[in-house]
Amino acid sequence: MSELRHNVDNKLVLAAGRAHPELAEEIASALDTELLPLSAYDFANGEIYVRSGESVRGKDVFVIQAHPAPLNNWLMEQLIMIDSMKRASARRITVVSPFYPYARQDKKGRGREPISARLVADLYRTAGADRVMSVDLHTAQIQGFFDGPVDHLFAIPLLADYIRTRIEVDNVTVVSPDTGRVRVAEQWAERLGGAPLAFVHKSRDLTVPNQAISKTVVGQVKGRTCVLIDDMIDTGGTISGAVRVLMDAGAKDVIIAATHAVLSDPAAQRLSESGAREVVVTNTLPIPNSKRFAQLTVLSIAPLIARAIKEVFEDGSVTSLFDGNA
Repeated sequence: MSELRHNVDNKLVLAAGRAHPELAEEIASALDTELLPLSAYDFANGEIYVRSGESVRGKDVFVIQAHPAPLNNWLMEQLIMIDSMKRASARRITVVSPFYPYARQDKKGRGREPISARLVADLYRTAGADRVMSVDLHTAQIQGFFDGPVDHLFAIPLLADYIRTRIEVDNVTVVSPDTGRVRVAEQWAERLGGAPLAFVHKSRDLTVPNQAISKTVVGQVKGRTCVLIDDMIDTGGTISGAVRVLMDAGAKDVIIAATHAVLSDPAAQRLSESGAREVVVTNTLPIPNSKRFAQLTVLSIAPLIARAIKEVFEDGSVTSLFDGNA
């Protein structure tokens, strides 16, 4: 760590936006360094101003920003931070967006729709970013939207290792909330000792946001502990509906595991009343006290991001953090 500290003091810079200072501080602490002093504020009309308090000339800058609501504000702040670092002659700029903005808009579901996840990648590149780092992208294809290296980090090891301490591994079924998450569910099943898989069949009206109807479960869940996995929880409607379907199918109990806790209202109420034994998430997004509830467990993603930053800075292998697998 002493050698890393020497490098950090001379070349590595962590710059954090205002959206999630606690996570940024944890990352800095894990790297045994401090955050770059920044002056950031809003003008009366909503314009954002950012200026570095120290020189970043020739430095390897990691621009950390979470993207809770209001997402557009924090995305714009991050873009301005990138631009300011580029104009201040940073050697390399890496965007650290644990929760990638607009990730759900990764393809055209109907005619005349945007692919906003691609637009965000273009904005990062135009602002001056050389590299992007994110955790559990909504779909892997987003990696191809950015014209440069993309470090796709996985929270499965962190979440699964915790959940192993909360279950009887020989009586667990991993459940995907829909057919689109089955590949991820397979990775979970491998982490949990080859657990069997199930998925919940649901329907969705593409014209209505944040609304899906869970109908039936396909797979053996009766008498078993079900680990219901997803990449994010927004309003909680889909995941809460899936819990009800599993319980109606005879599941012994349900543990929900998700990386990104968006928790738009009324998610906290829905989850607390869903019947799930525990809801396990990471802190890629800030979770205010008003959205915390008794069954919620929050694990820190900061050590993983810090290790990834260290590998990038030292031209190491980010893939090695996952032994080549998620």
